[in-house]
Amino acid sequence: MKRSLILAALGLFLAAPQAVAASRDVAEPGEVTAVSVLPGAGQTHVVIDVRGSVSVQDFMLENPARLVIDVEGAQLNAPGSLYDGRNRGGILDIRYSQFRPDVVRVVLELESVRGYRLTKVDENIHVSFGSDRSFQAWSSATAANWADVAGDPSPGSTKTTFKPSRPVPSPQSQQPPVTVTYDSAHIRDVASGFAEYSGKSIVVGRDVDAIVNATIKNQPWDVAFQTILEANGLTGTEDVPGIIRVDSRESLAARDSTEPLVTKVISINYAKAATLATVMESVISERGSVVADTATNKLLITDVQSRIEDDSILVSQLDIRTPQVSIQAKLIFVDRTDIEELGIQYDLGTTDQFFNSLVQRPDPASAEAIDTDGDGVPDAIRATEFYDEDVTIVDLGGNALSGVANADAFIASPALELIFSTAIGAFNLTTFVRALQQVQLADLQAEPLTSVADNTKAYILVGERTPIRVVDVSTQVTAGGQAPRATTEIVPTGLQLEVTPHVTHNRQVLMEVKVENSSIQEAPADLGFTFQTQVVESQILVPDGDTYVIGGLTVSGITVSKSGIPFLVDLPILGGLFGFTERRETRRDLLILVTPHILDDEATGSGR
Repeated sequence: MKRSLILAALGLFLAAPQAVAASRDVAEPGEVTAVSVLPGAGQTHVVIDVRGSVSVQDFMLENPARLVIDVEGAQLNAPGSLYDGRNRGGILDIRYSQFRPDVVRVVLELESVRGYRLTKVDENIHVSFGSDRSFQAWSSATAANWADVAGDPSPGSTKTTFKPSRPVPSPQSQQPPVTVTYDSAHIRDVASGFAEYSGKSIVVGRDVDAIVNATIKNQPWDVAFQTILEANGLTGTEDVPGIIRVDSRESLAARDSTEPLVTKVISINYAKAATLATVMESVISERGSVVADTATNKLLITDVQSRIEDDSILVSQLDIRTPQVSIQAKLIFVDRTDIEELGIQYDLGTTDQFFNSLVQRPDPASAEAIDTDGDGVPDAIRATEFYDEDVTIVDLGGNALSGVANADAFIASPALELIFSTAIGAFNLTTFVRALQQVQLADLQAEPLTSVADNTKAYILVGERTPIRVVDVSTQVTAGGQAPRATTEIVPTGLQLEVTPHVTHNRQVLMEVKVENSSIQEAPADLGFTFQTQVVESQILVPDGDTYVIGGLTVSGITVSKSGIPFLVDLPILGGLFGFTERRETRRDLLILVTPHILDDEATGSGR
């Protein structure tokens, strides 16, 4: 019975390549095949395996912290495995689904919002975070396969469970898929079937002896084969193209211990050699070593001969040009003030009784004879001087009256002044009409411009650093005369721009922007100083070259003041004749715009 099952499995192997070969001639749409989490030296790596031509768009969300990655032009073909809920380098959960008919969305739930780096190399999307934790690797594809490999065996067979002792390679293969079931099959028979299916030579070590119980469903043959080997404590290496050697890890490690070491010097162009040295230390063999020469920015890698070229390829994939971003911000401040003032003043009095507040009265004691008609004969008497402003004449025994209305209300520099004077019997009535309308408009524009590397913070300050003395009132003056303790703080004021850009693969720029405009003013009493500040903080996703408004603020205020004769000033319509009215309207507009430009490589004419 077992022999027939093995023959049936081999029959599936032999029949599958024809169907696969026929399908290779048809253009396949983009696919997402797996999601993996792998540890690194000081890094947490997330690998999304894709097939075909796809594009990527990514953005970070807060509360809770989530990194959203949209793979556009792709269909979901990944196993439906649920994340196991472990905290792997700050990643709490991973979810993926067919968000739209042509978009697969992958959501990484994080401990907190953090910086990350996203790259697309060959057939995988790679996301890395800084992390100081060690953890066990996880993959959606291998999680599904492990469940099949570690499933309940048929009666009479041996159950084989899988517990990885090292990170599993990322399942990013595009090899033809295979579906097969093994029931107590020897590892040599399994290797023979895979060799016949793949066209490669598979050599099994002399001491290798394992029984395989597994069910593989529509998985790339190399991923399936490697998973079976891992489940049985084995590993396969292709040191020579086309020949796969299967043996235990101990046997391969013993071979590596006798293989000669080779040292290679690699020049680093864009990254820092010290940074890459930390990453490479996690992937070289146990006998290897990595040294960074900071003076020449070169790496000295020592490793076994069979792995030195792979180490060089990995360094070249990490040493990539970081995109440069030019960011232009524009701040527009518009202040508008409208002032309307209208008032009437009255002066009523006689030649013998008056207040002398608005109209100066002549002093009779200074009267002199004057010639009014020019014939040389004095024919009139006229006062030549006026009373002082503080002189008021009141006849307490008389029956005359005098009055001054709205004398204290005054319009400075009026645009219109009218005077009306008339005599009413023995009284003189003088009326002053003053009016003013004023418009003040201030337009202030600032355009800070800066260029910065991807995922690097840029800071611009156009203003001044003001020293502020702070007195600690808790330290009292002692009998010995010790004064309270005082310190000096340097406070930057003026226009400040702080921005951190991140360039996505579809030439968009995700920016964290903070714009601040501040000024210092003396505060009343003993408070010292106050700071008038306008601040905008935002995180936006902007296409290359587009201008976005990240902040807009309008503050309006209207002040109306009225003074005049009680009761009369409140009369409808007529009240304006008995008082002063001032109306002041202020309006302040603040507008902040930002425009990012991705600086293309001058040598290639292309950006990231």
